[in-house]
Amino acid sequence: MKRIVLASNNPGKIREISEMLDGYEIVCPRELGIDFTVEETGSTFYENALIKAKALYELCHCPTIADDSGLCVDALDGAPGVYSARYSGGGDKDNNKKLLSELQGVTNRAAHFCSCIVYYDGKTVVEGTGNTYGTIGFSEDGDGGFGYDPLFISDDLHKSFGVATAEEKNSVSHRYRALKALREKLADISG
Repeated sequence: MKRIVLASNNPGKIREISEMLDGYEIVCPRELGIDFTVEETGSTFYENALIKAKALYELCHCPTIADDSGLCVDALDGAPGVYSARYSGGGDKDNNKKLLSELQGVTNRAAHFCSCIVYYDGKTVVEGTGNTYGTIGFSEDGDGGFGYDPLFISDDLHKSFGVATAEEKNSVSHRYRALKALREKLADISG
């Protein structure tokens, strides 16, 4: 089984990516004794994912994958976008509270999650991008998932990611779709 180092110590991302990218051993930097942080200075999800994948490769010299993803709300011109994780300056609850405040009185609550995942092995860059569409609820619904999941009502599932099971969410998520695209491209180059 091929080992890939994931440029994240986020338990939610590690769990989701491990469940969806079978056939690969996914390890995080912490498991290898690497203290990994990198400043995300890109203006797109792709740029941030590439920055992380390359920086981690320089530390471990193993194939890496890095994800950058976020919530894009139509009424907010795509915000929080690449700033999703640090939208409020606090954690998930603070981010959700700020988003609800920004959307107070707004009727168009259309949004999508976007994920870009980049594989880097020192010479080859492969990327997969995926989106999932829905709307932002008026209050949090459920305590499953992480981040904006309790606010995001999936068009595919007709319920929030906060109440969806991991299997339901994984079957339609932006990260699943990005990983599926990435896996197909990886099969093409290794095959």
